[in-house]
Amino acid sequence: MDNTKLHKSNITLHVELDETKTPETLSWEAPDSGVEGLKSCDGALLTFWDSKTTSSYRIDLWTKKMRIDDMQRFIYENLMSMADTLERATSDAESAKELRNFSNDLIKKIRARQ
Repeated sequence: MDNTKLHKSNITLHVELDETKTPETLSWEAPDSGVEGLKSCDGALLTFWDSKTTSSYRIDLWTKKMRIDDMQRFIYENLMSMADTLERATSDAESAKELRNFSNDLIKKIRARQ
């Protein structure tokens, strides 16, 4: 048995809700992230994979003050990040390229409608 101590790291989300349980403010902190202190944000997407049930669990949060164009850009950037992760984790460059192409087409269509 390996007696090496594992390092624990925490990521903390702070959510202030209004009377309808809609986020008023969001902030986060992660001491090992290289970002010092509590950081405010207007949106967060957090996904967990459960290999036992082969399904994901999500926490999607955004404040009432998050603008629609910011949400659209946020989704675009998350899709592009997912493409990078897909390529790094699986070496599936072709699928990652398809996801990037989809993401770029989507943001172009969104901008054309604005």
